[in-house]
Amino acid sequence: MGKKFQDLDLSNAYLFAAAMQDEEACRLVLKTIIGKEIPKIKVHAEHTIFYSSNYKSVRLDIYAKDEVEVSYNIEMQNENKRNLAKRSRYYQAEMDITSLKPGEDYKCLKPSYIIFICTFDPFGKGRYRYVFEPYCKEADVSLNDETQRIFLNTKGKNVADIPIELLHFLQYIENSTEEVAKLNGDETVSYLHSRVQSLKRNRELEVGYMYLQEFLDDQIEAAVEAAVEEAVEKTEKEVKVKTIMEFLADTGEIPKNIENRIWQEQDAKTLSKWIKLAARVNSIEEFKAQM
Repeated sequence: MGKKFQDLDLSNAYLFAAAMQDEEACRLVLKTIIGKEIPKIKVHAEHTIFYSSNYKSVRLDIYAKDEVEVSYNIEMQNENKRNLAKRSRYYQAEMDITSLKPGEDYKCLKPSYIIFICTFDPFGKGRYRYVFEPYCKEADVSLNDETQRIFLNTKGKNVADIPIELLHFLQYIENSTEEVAKLNGDETVSYLHSRVQSLKRNRELEVGYMYLQEFLDDQIEAAVEAAVEEAVEKTEKEVKVKTIMEFLADTGEIPKNIENRIWQEQDAKTLSKWIKLAARVNSIEEFKAQM
């Protein structure tokens, strides 16, 4: 069971997505992360909370675009599945496809930023912020395709290398309390804390979180039950196959094709039948003829 709604930090993807639907909050966060002024933005609510059609996954992220049509995708990550590099590549392609109309020249592609806020170090180098841009290794020349992929790490160590506002923001992500907000009371954290406090008073949002948590708990429980059942079935099969092999080994060397066929058999009743057969036959040939 997850945390109660009132106890959530901004690192929770549900609370983060809800907070970022406030366009000023989203603008301030982007300004803090990218390190430059961001024009007024429009958050696309239809991209904020996405449930896949087969109900096997939940994606909580923010898609925004500013007045000059720069696109931003920002997502909270709490589990290191070691797929963020390829995931960012997919998101980049997704954004490019939707931003270019049929017949438009490639020059019409606008700048874009893919941003992951991680509560772990995605590259293990101890940095709070990793910024990637395509460039030529041989000539050290930037491709200048106006794309950036930014990975933030709340557990970084290079305090001296990042702006203090970014440090305060990352600290607040992990500990979204009144104490931390007052201690790190710059513009972004102060506005975010006000937004978080307002959201936590929203009963409708709290109910939505409870439903989402219940859905995730059900998915985890179903996955655990399926894994246990599979493990039990696998163990039972291995016991039966090894029993057959032990009986057959007393009658001679087991040909590889017979051994493979026994291992490939999935039907439990057939394996039980073969155990009895292997126990009474006097040769491999006799077993093979009656399989």
